Amino acid sequence: MSEQAIFDVFVIGGGINGCGIARDAAGRGYSVALAEMNDFASGTSSGSTKLIHGGLRYLEHYEFRLVREALMEREVLWAMAPHVIWPMRFVLPYHKGGPRPAWLIRLGLFLYDHIGGRKLLPATRTLDMTRDPAGEPLKRLFTKAFEYSDGWVDDARLVVLNARDAADRGARIMPRTRVVSARREGSVWAIEAENAMTGARETLRARMLVNATGPWVDRVLSDALHKTDVHNVRLVQGSHIVVRKKFDDPRAYFFQNPDGRIMFAIPYQGAFTLIGTTDRDFGGNPAEAHISDAEIDYLCQAASEYFADPVTRDDIVWSYSAVRPLYDDGASKAQEATRDYVLRLEGGNGEAPLLNVFGGKLTTYRRLAESALDKIGEAVGVKGGKWTASSRLPGGDFPATAYEAEVEKLKARYPFLAASHALRLVRLYGTFAARLLGNAAGNADLGKHFGGDLYAIEVNWLIEREWARRAEDVLWRRTKLGLQLSRAEAAELEDYMRGAVNAAA
Repeated sequence: MSEQAIFDVFVIGGGINGCGIARDAAGRGYSVALAEMNDFASGTSSGSTKLIHGGLRYLEHYEFRLVREALMEREVLWAMAPHVIWPMRFVLPYHKGGPRPAWLIRLGLFLYDHIGGRKLLPATRTLDMTRDPAGEPLKRLFTKAFEYSDGWVDDARLVVLNARDAADRGARIMPRTRVVSARREGSVWAIEAENAMTGARETLRARMLVNATGPWVDRVLSDALHKTDVHNVRLVQGSHIVVRKKFDDPRAYFFQNPDGRIMFAIPYQGAFTLIGTTDRDFGGNPAEAHISDAEIDYLCQAASEYFADPVTRDDIVWSYSAVRPLYDDGASKAQEATRDYVLRLEGGNGEAPLLNVFGGKLTTYRRLAESALDKIGEAVGVKGGKWTASSRLPGGDFPATAYEAEVEKLKARYPFLAASHALRLVRLYGTFAARLLGNAAGNADLGKHFGGDLYAIEVNWLIEREWARRAEDVLWRRTKLGLQLSRAEAAELEDYMRGAVNAAA
């Protein structure tokens, strides 16, 4: 096999870390391949609380480096992707006798405001909840609160945009491709990969292998690389519920539970409220994680401690669970395990190198990728320097504070669009919304209507540009329109996509 046919880097895993590493590497000039056994962000990376945040509670565990790095990343990522990331204010209600004294909260928020290079995000302020609208949905005992800044992210879109940009920079991106085995042949890896849709197998070669499979990282080490006695990560399940909207305020709430854990209640997709998360150790197959009755009861009860109108099971319209791969530092409680990441390089001296990625979080994925590229450069030679901090993800080439202006531009160009439709398209695709719509002059030009404001023109874009193959890819990861479409409409979309994908094959 010729040298040109050997990739510099082969990444296993199409979550945020794998796609972030592939994008960074491709942008530096490395030849890159990435294999993901399912759809992008189909595991942990679409099951988060969807925050770009410093991690206020991590200060209690003295993880100052992690918090500072994460705080510094908030505005960097916002500038990279102002369509899928935006600032949000969080209200932290306080009452005497709560799990944390007021002085500790003030100290934490003072550090939060000052150690992360905040420039655009507004500072913390104290609220009188008897007068502020944020107090209206809550029980009357919460008369005081602290309001601070963090960010919100469409997590699954952040992943697929990294994959798209990696591909645009020359990477070979292979979703629905399972790595069956990887073996060293001297200084090169031979990787056998199987296409989950066709069953076809292919052997690819690479100078370096990156295992960025999240909660499957140990399983890949044991199954594909045949290592024994592998135990590097602690699997922790986090579950969320989505309920009918509990409040109209655009701010989110940060609740402190009596057991010392914290929880968020966040405005979600216009008509809903997202509540989560839980923290419990997990021992099964991460692909089969689902919310338990105990977790539903916990989230409902904990939220009802704050909301005047209790949260009940009848309010729930959707739930989701994901398993977080936390580096196993021996912490006694799931919520105390470190959210920091660990990169471990093996091989060298003529042996093909392997980089294992343990842990990590959405907010620090770009910094993790830079650290991974340092390791890659050390192992197979340096190509290019750091570049992602001032980059833009596809569709994000507009100022961080100009989202509303982009919506107005789209509405002016396509006046037939409903205001809510224009808002959604810019939120998902940014400046690429106009590319998606092309020369459409009316709704009739958008093609088949599937329900809500989903039309064939968008579905085709997602098939052609973003690797969508199933209705669930579109309804629950590329968009969240699964909250709006009926089962019959979703089935019709599935039929349409099956035909479109088969026709393109």
